Amino acid sequence: MPLSRRPLALLAALALVSAVTACTNAAVGDPVGGPSEQQTPPSSKKPAPTQPPRDNIKLTVDNGRQSGGTVIAGAGDAPYNYAPAVMLDNGKVRAWWCSQLSAAPPGGDDILYSEGPSVGGPFSTAAPVFSGSGGSFDAIHTCDPSLVKIGDVYYMYYTGAARDNHANGSSVGVASSTDGVTWTRENGGQSFLGPAGDNIRENTYGAGQQSAIYVDGWVYLMFTDTTGLASHQNGAGQYVLRSKDPTFAKGVEALGQQGFKPVTTNNGPRTRSVVEAFSADWMWIDAVSSFAIAHETDNGTTITFWNKDFTRHPFEPVLIPGPWKEGPGLLRTPAGHAPINAKDPCGRVAIDVLRGTFDGPAGPTNISHFGIDVTGTKGCATAAEARVLNGYAVPSPERTLDVVAGGTLMRFERRSVAEKFSRGVLGTRPQGVESLKLTAKVPAGAPAVSAPDGTVGLLLDGKLWVVGSTELAALNSSPITAVSAEQWATYERLPDLVRS
Repeated sequence: MPLSRRPLALLAALALVSAVTACTNAAVGDPVGGPSEQQTPPSSKKPAPTQPPRDNIKLTVDNGRQSGGTVIAGAGDAPYNYAPAVMLDNGKVRAWWCSQLSAAPPGGDDILYSEGPSVGGPFSTAAPVFSGSGGSFDAIHTCDPSLVKIGDVYYMYYTGAARDNHANGSSVGVASSTDGVTWTRENGGQSFLGPAGDNIRENTYGAGQQSAIYVDGWVYLMFTDTTGLASHQNGAGQYVLRSKDPTFAKGVEALGQQGFKPVTTNNGPRTRSVVEAFSADWMWIDAVSSFAIAHETDNGTTITFWNKDFTRHPFEPVLIPGPWKEGPGLLRTPAGHAPINAKDPCGRVAIDVLRGTFDGPAGPTNISHFGIDVTGTKGCATAAEARVLNGYAVPSPERTLDVVAGGTLMRFERRSVAEKFSRGVLGTRPQGVESLKLTAKVPAGAPAVSAPDGTVGLLLDGKLWVVGSTELAALNSSPITAVSAEQWATYERLPDLVRS
């Protein structure tokens, strides 16, 4: 490793070590005035019972797990490996992280990529996919990747630096890709976020270590700013911006003491930190409408929870124990959400992280897997939260089964049909399901039609529900009539059922 690179990795590690005594299980920026949580109104005339807002609920932790050793590492002469971004994408786990390879000029931090069948590996040989530009704010170093996928486009938010000695020069840029491997810098190759300069401290890192989530059309960006007004004296603190523009070139709002407010500059005063930490990651948990922030503390990775408006901690923090030497990377969906638990989508959340575990001569390395499950979340309490049940069957008031499809309900007369074509069957009916609209009933023997290409659909009150093949129609004892393409096109469509 070039000697000129050593101070950057060591400074990041030292900053984290200095933060250990300051970063406790309690989050900073505790609830203050701001918009209150809103329950999604029920669609039926009879209001569904409402659950009190979640407030510091104590969760149960079980199913602790960890890998037997390192799961991802740079190939060849990579001297350090840390700050991973981990995505569950189309059935495989993809990882991007900070390292350095001599084969990838210009001789600073590089972002490497690898993939595997599970978060515990085995992962493919690492390859560099993003490096310093040779000019601009990221001339030498690119590090701390965080990714979201919006539509068909991946956006990678990264920290860039033009020199080894930070001098509060670290800033944040964004690049886009259609495959997660070949990248194009956005915003003309310029940073869109830098240090605010509210308070110049001994820690001269600047702004970076960002993590992005895509929720309800907004990209939420959490990041470190060692010059932020609300940071600890050692520079620890996590701030939040959001925008509907993934490049943060317009429509940006900053989280402050009174919630989110529009700003005219992305580098304005940082007045509110959501957790006292460096190099944190986060994800959105749909079943409980909550953010989960992963940050390192004395005994491992602490998970701190916030509601959507950052006015309440819905759950007490939990801990993923074990060694660490740099910030964690949560296993997330392409949008940055928690993966849905297949067996208990409303009540259980798997929290898995990859994190460096060893301080090598040049910096943190030996990225390993650690994880826990949490239960007792009281999830799916609203219509929005119940959407995680898309494709699941739940008991209906008529002693049949309702299947959630596209945020609505379809009621099956035959249990065998619902069981066959759902992701799973829940034993109880979550509260949030009561707020979903019943759009169709599927009686036994409902007529079916087939298009010229062989696609089959059931006709339910004159509306077409596409089921794909003849199997469901046969299970439902539905007679099939062939229709023309023109006739098929005239039917009003019901939401397609998501199947396992």
